[in-house]
Amino acid sequence: MLVAFSVAPLGAGESVTEAVVDAVRVVRESGLPHRTDSMFTTIEGEWDEVMDVVKRATEAVGRHGNRVSLVLKADIRPGYTGQLDAKVARVEAGLAGA
Repeated sequence: MLVAFSVAPLGAGESVTEAVVDAVRVVRESGLPHRTDSMFTTIEGEWDEVMDVVKRATEAVGRHGNRVSLVLKADIRPGYTGQLDAKVARVEAGLAGA
């Protein structure tokens, strides 16, 4: 399963950098395969372990404000692993063949 999520505190001022750092730290310490870009962090794993990381990252961000915004998108495909890189590789291969 792949889960892309974005979490940010509300009511914490204009910059959310410190809160995002705390959330990404939770993801990195989880040991799950992950990738962070300017808008989302994507993590790969089984349902319970991925959702636990999302919950803990959300709680970490919550310490920076009195409300939290969470956006989550999941690709649930039982029996498939390594898709964090494999999906991108398939697109790159398609582009190379074009």
